[in-house]
Amino acid sequence: MARMLSVLDLFGQCRPTLTVEDIAEALSISRPTSYRYVRILLDANLLQPAGNATYALGPKIITLDHWIRAADPVLQSARPLIKRLASTTGFDCIISGWFGNQVLDTHREHGVMSVDLPLYDRGRPRPLFAGSAPKLILASLPNAQLRKVFDNHRQQALAAGLPGEWPAFRKYYAAIRRAGRYLSNGEGHLQYVSVGAPIVNPADGLWSTLTVVFDKSQLQIVDTGKLTDLTIETAKSINALIDRNAAERRLF
Repeated sequence: MARMLSVLDLFGQCRPTLTVEDIAEALSISRPTSYRYVRILLDANLLQPAGNATYALGPKIITLDHWIRAADPVLQSARPLIKRLASTTGFDCIISGWFGNQVLDTHREHGVMSVDLPLYDRGRPRPLFAGSAPKLILASLPNAQLRKVFDNHRQQALAAGLPGEWPAFRKYYAAIRRAGRYLSNGEGHLQYVSVGAPIVNPADGLWSTLTVVFDKSQLQIVDTGKLTDLTIETAKSINALIDRNAAERRLF
């Protein structure tokens, strides 16, 4: 079952559709086994035909995403608040979280000066060592978990200009954690600037991050200090609303 479900992991930006042969080659399985996997996944609506003997992710994924959004306590609380922040600033506001071993954006509220970039779309993995959201999320991890990230992605961290030795790497992220904010200037994408703040679960640590993104050409006219304060204030309001909503659910 796990091997069959791994077919879903093969899809991505570079491979939005796959053939039976693509799947067989990627998973090192026979063509009959690949056909069997595809048939089962088609029956479950996890895959759908895409023409020319290719297959794409199916409509069941859309349904599951709807219920994921409905069950996400951060999104339930954050949406009206970040909508107001996007309206106030005119910039895109992004909610991101840590899922397994990657940073994913879970919601994007467009401002009137929205950036034309799919990097921040829902479900899109973010570069692990660049940008406000990844920096704040990694800074929140316990040392043992952060060490695992360092050991597994050391060359990637070095390529991003981060320290190549564990003590210095840990110290770098400890400073970000103490600051409780981060301003990224051209890290995730050379053209954009973002300011971020953590959305914290007091019991389990970091829940998510809130970032505000704008074009670098506007940097000279943006009061980044005030924008950062607004971002932190909104993140704290989201925290408070999450706590209040959780308390109300416990009453019933």
